[in-house]
Amino acid sequence: MCTAWALTSACQGPDVHPVSGTMDAPCGEEAAPARVTEAFAQAQRLHQYEIMSDEANSISVEAVGEADDTPTEGYGIAVVKGAVSTLLPHISNKRQPRARYDAGSGTLWLATSAAEGSGIQVERLRRICFDSNGQARVTATLDPYDVQQALLSRLGYSIRGEEITLYDGTQPVATAVNTMSEMGGFDEEQPVWIGEQIAYDLSGPTPQVLVTPGVKYTVGLVLTYDDMPTLSAPINQAPDGTLTVGALKAR
Repeated sequence: MCTAWALTSACQGPDVHPVSGTMDAPCGEEAAPARVTEAFAQAQRLHQYEIMSDEANSISVEAVGEADDTPTEGYGIAVVKGAVSTLLPHISNKRQPRARYDAGSGTLWLATSAAEGSGIQVERLRRICFDSNGQARVTATLDPYDVQQALLSRLGYSIRGEEITLYDGTQPVATAVNTMSEMGGFDEEQPVWIGEQIAYDLSGPTPQVLVTPGVKYTVGLVLTYDDMPTLSAPINQAPDGTLTVGALKAR
């Protein structure tokens, strides 16, 4: 399902520059290997371990480790409501997915890994709802690339000496002080990037996207995050189901 974004791009001052994004294209939906999909279809027993349990609402989320004796290679999420279990075979269960059920809206939020690598934490957020029979279905998915692109229209930076100030439109939200003296200084062309660190906090009533900008220096080929703050913004749900990103703030 395509997800619309309602994001306002504000004019920035002459000293505020837009950040850049590391992702060039959407991550796309996962797809379990054919042998895993076949194993799911034929399995008599799924070996599962718990991700989340909401006993008050009789809802749980579990990762599938094996289909009979076949390893699932990091794919497979089972959503259980009462006695009804829904298998979502193509969703990744790698790197400790997280889930939270919002009883008020009847929404299950699920955050799973979308990209892996050294120093990379990129997650995908899904909204899951239940039909009248208790079957779970994914009603919205936020590809991390879309989140990156939405934030690029708002997130800016300015540099004064060793200080990097981050802005949401024209509003300053955080200032970081560079302590990396051996990296040759900030890259002159584009020193501030986002895209390698996009995750979600599901602990509260509203999901929060967490974004940590990285710094590019004249020395070194990778982004550095040591001195940079993590910014958060609420993911809001409009009555028509549209998901929007709220105001950014420092964690």
